Amino acid sequence: MNSAIGKLYPTTKFFVLLALVIVCIFQPGWQLQYLMLPVVLVISLLAGTAKQFLGTFFKSIFIIILFIFAIQVFIVANEDAQPIWAFIHFSQTGLDESLTMTSKIAAISSLVICYFQVTSVQDIIFAMEKGGLPKKVTFVISSTIQLIPQMSALSKTITDAQRSRGIETEGSLIVRAKAFVPMLGPLVLSSIQQIEERVLALESRAFSSKAKKTSIYEIEKTAADHALSWLSLLAVIAYIVGRVV
Repeated sequence: MNSAIGKLYPTTKFFVLLALVIVCIFQPGWQLQYLMLPVVLVISLLAGTAKQFLGTFFKSIFIIILFIFAIQVFIVANEDAQPIWAFIHFSQTGLDESLTMTSKIAAISSLVICYFQVTSVQDIIFAMEKGGLPKKVTFVISSTIQLIPQMSALSKTITDAQRSRGIETEGSLIVRAKAFVPMLGPLVLSSIQQIEERVLALESRAFSSKAKKTSIYEIEKTAADHALSWLSLLAVIAYIVGRVV
């Protein structure tokens, strides 16, 4: 977050993200979309988040892409399917369709992953509040964004605690299934307890008060933010005009 990219205003990065996503969605073919992957990787390198980006991408999106390729190219029966073995065959039509489909998934998902890795939740919430969104809306959004990381960290803590008590949490699928029930109870109870603590914390900060609030944390838009925002808007307009003409 301390890089030049990370210090950009959240809405500036969002406008750049939105412009690139629009281009990836409406651009025919798959070359430009797959070209977005090295572009995002370079951005991650400049922002210092390349390791986290590659880890997240290969653990999630890459697996989905491989699955779609396998189904579309070797399983789905098309008119030009060439048999290989049993129900497995090769289809050029399936290959073309899978390239088009997976290129959009890879481009858009990599852009979204990069955005959240170079933008803190605190910055996003601050920008939304400055934009005039109601506090309840910003709270719901921030809670949704933080839900998965919080549950993951809590699950890891509970797993370590149960392992220290002698419960087997690693091994075969049956062993993992047996360990799931002892972990589920503490996870649910801890989540309920956290909700109660969060409610008390919000009330102590006068969350429901109608008075205007001040914030110690401040982010200011710079000249670079305004320039990038306008460039993103002009790029989208130019692309739409170009496609129509």
